[in-house]
Amino acid sequence: MLTKYRSLPDSVKQYLIVTGNYWAFTLTDGALRMLVVLHFYDLGYTPLAIAMLFLFYEIFGVITNLVGGWLGARLGLNKTMNIGLGLQIIALSMLLLPAAMLTVPWVMAAQALSGIAKDLNKMSAKSAIKTLVPKDAEDKLYRWVAILTGSKNALKGAGFFLGGLLLSLAGFSGAVAIMAVMLLIVWLGSMLSLKADLGKAKSKPKFTQIFSKSDNVNILSAARLFLFAARDVWFVIALPVFLASQLGWEHSSVGAFLALWVIAYGMVQSIAPSFTARKQAPDGKVATLWVGLLALITAILAVLIFTGWVAPQLALIIGLMVFGAVFAINSSLHSYLIVSYACEDGVSLDIGFYYMANAMGRLLGTVLSGWVYQEAGLSACLFISAAMLFITFVISYKLPRNQTLTSY
Repeated sequence: MLTKYRSLPDSVKQYLIVTGNYWAFTLTDGALRMLVVLHFYDLGYTPLAIAMLFLFYEIFGVITNLVGGWLGARLGLNKTMNIGLGLQIIALSMLLLPAAMLTVPWVMAAQALSGIAKDLNKMSAKSAIKTLVPKDAEDKLYRWVAILTGSKNALKGAGFFLGGLLLSLAGFSGAVAIMAVMLLIVWLGSMLSLKADLGKAKSKPKFTQIFSKSDNVNILSAARLFLFAARDVWFVIALPVFLASQLGWEHSSVGAFLALWVIAYGMVQSIAPSFTARKQAPDGKVATLWVGLLALITAILAVLIFTGWVAPQLALIIGLMVFGAVFAINSSLHSYLIVSYACEDGVSLDIGFYYMANAMGRLLGTVLSGWVYQEAGLSACLFISAAMLFITFVISYKLPRNQTLTSY
């Protein structure tokens, strides 16, 4: 195995290292989110209060993507990725205090660090692919992005399961300690193996260049904002709390169910090119059609939950599977399009701006998920999700068409 690895081209070795780092980080990130949601629900926090614990996580994600893209272009993506891993270790360590000392401000501060870490890591991983794939090899670029994104989300799903399992077996502090040690080992390996010049711009970009000047990037970023707000408005807080409080599911069951959902979602992302890029690279028309289908599916699910025509448990299980598969294809399409649209020199600037919009969508969705669920229930969250997806559909009409697929 080691001999085979050494014989690989340098670009493939770097891709594998970047992907491995991203996997390890995502596993701890998914587990930490599930730990916080379930642990603080047990302590009696309301859905809105739990959502507020993630407020700084999402706010600092917005800031980090803007500044992180600029830092990646100036310092190199190896440094921003390793900084992200290091910050996540610190964030986990902050949560090792005794339960009585885990005040809301302290947990929010730890989540803020975790948000910075997550988006530095993601921006670095997605940007690195652009630098490792040969120019004009659009089919290879799409498949590498799809594999990275899909495998990451499968690991995030495994993280949900891991979080619920570790909470049951080791308690909150024990679970956090295990993850911190695991990530420390990965971080030390990354410090030694990533190339120093990965993704560094030829000319030092000015700080004023953090805002994208590309119309394509700006339009796709707006679509991404509403796409991810539409997912998180019902998935992040409302769904796990509904499963635990209204359907009476155990923590391990909630974690396992959401884990399987995200794993399946990631698997679909990985094979999305098989559905969307047979003769041509996917373009704005393809993205528009798929998000239109997703809006329709979400509206139907909202009506079913609201009217009770189908048992809520059955509607959610089937609806989530269909929603997840179509959302996965939408997400994979967007992930490819932003890497394709991004300028080659200083690629992290455009990708950082795009993921800033992604973080803004998550922030909006997370806050609404707690507030709307608390005030009006799960069906209201789903109706808002469908409305946001319709907005995404309208925005996507402005994306460019007829992008030619180039072989490698």
